[in-house]
Amino acid sequence: MLSIEIFSDVICPWCFIGKRRLDQVLSTELGEGVFLRWRPYQLYPQIPLEGVDRREYLERRYGPNADRAGMPARIAEEAAAEGIELRYDLIERTPNTLLAHRLLELGFAHGCQHELAEALFQAYFCDGRDVGDPDTLVAIAADTGIEAQTAQAYLTSEAGLDEVQAQLARAPDVGVSGVPGYYLAESFLLPGAQSADTMTQIIQRVKAKLES
Repeated sequence: MLSIEIFSDVICPWCFIGKRRLDQVLSTELGEGVFLRWRPYQLYPQIPLEGVDRREYLERRYGPNADRAGMPARIAEEAAAEGIELRYDLIERTPNTLLAHRLLELGFAHGCQHELAEALFQAYFCDGRDVGDPDTLVAIAADTGIEAQTAQAYLTSEAGLDEVQAQLARAPDVGVSGVPGYYLAESFLLPGAQSADTMTQIIQRVKAKLES
């Protein structure tokens, strides 16, 4: 069994792109015997839990001429190549992602963490939904197969918080300084949204090493 821990933030476009590429790789026979575990990372941990208006946030970071709907051409092109239409023009709030990461812990307990990660990416990047809002997260969870009451009770408690905080603290210890970061077999870090070919080669090498 090869474990791949995916350090990611749900508002990171490269993490969304990287997920689609990893899915492509693991849809082949190379996916046999692979165990995935999503781990938290926060790009903007200083954002208040209720989130901030996206326009105001961009203006504070980049000045009054910041383009709310704009994005680097390379990100748009690479996302499109993976079947993703990034709709930054729909995003009204920049969220704190702590609740979303806690929800992913619930998704792991329910056996749908990978599907939930996809749903969170799509909600934010394709639909412009606020993935820091508890009601929005409950609705996304329900669409992924977790009962709404279960998700709501979980998010209104402190369940999963200790694990998320422990993994946020662990990320630098395993070499993660940006996302996505793929930690294979608890020993090898593959940083960044690598190509599907690169992912294939690395996973093959690590699998061969484990078998030997």
